[in-house]
Amino acid sequence: MDSDRQGQGTDGSAAKPGGKAATRSQASRIRILDAALTVIRTRGYSATRVEDICEAAGLTKGAFFHHFRSKEELAVAAADHWATTTDGFFARAPYHALEDPLDRLLGYIDFRREILAGEVPEFTCLVGTMVQEVYETVPAIREACDRSITGHAAELEKDIEAARQLHAPEATWSSESLALHTQAVIQGSFILAKARMGAEVAAQSIGHLKTYVEMLFGRRNP
Repeated sequence: MDSDRQGQGTDGSAAKPGGKAATRSQASRIRILDAALTVIRTRGYSATRVEDICEAAGLTKGAFFHHFRSKEELAVAAADHWATTTDGFFARAPYHALEDPLDRLLGYIDFRREILAGEVPEFTCLVGTMVQEVYETVPAIREACDRSITGHAAELEKDIEAARQLHAPEATWSSESLALHTQAVIQGSFILAKARMGAEVAAQSIGHLKTYVEMLFGRRNP
C-alpha cells in the first residue's frame, strides 16, 4: 500500500492542508531570526534596521512583517531563539562528560575561553548586546534578555551546587550568586573585547575567573 497517497502522510495519518507552506513559512522565520543574531551583534540593536535584517536573510520586508509586527517583537523572539540555540550548543560541550562537578565547572570556563574565536561579533552575546542598550527603554526586550542570561546561569548552577556540596560544604556563598557572577565576568569580557577589537583581553578575564573559582574551592592557593 502506498503510504504517500493523496490525503495521507507517510505514517498513514491524514495530511495537514498547507503543510509544505507552513514548513516554508517556518524556514523563513528561522532565517530572519538567524540573520538578527548576526546583524544585531555586529551593529547593535539601535543601529540595526529591518532592512538590514531582511538583506542578511535574503528575504523581503513583506516576509519580515508576516512574522513580526515590529523590530521590538523580533528582538524578543531573537533573544528566545538565542537561548534555545546556545542551550543546545552548550549541552553538547565535552565538559559534561567529566565525573567531578567541579571539573565540569572548570571545564565550562575553559570552554568559554576556547570559543573566543573569529571576529568580535562571532563570539560575543546577543542578549548582552541588546540589554545594555535597552534595559530602561524597552522592558520586553530586557525581560527576554534576562530570561536568557539567568536561564543559562541556572543550568551552570546545578554543577556549582554539586561541587559546593562535595568540595566546599561549609561555604557561605550561594551557588546562584556564583553562577550569576560567572556571567557577569563573561559579559564584561565581551565589553572589553569590543573596546579592544579582539579576543585576547576577554580570554585573560575568563582566565582570571577560572583562577578565582579554583581558589574558592581550594584547588589553588591565594
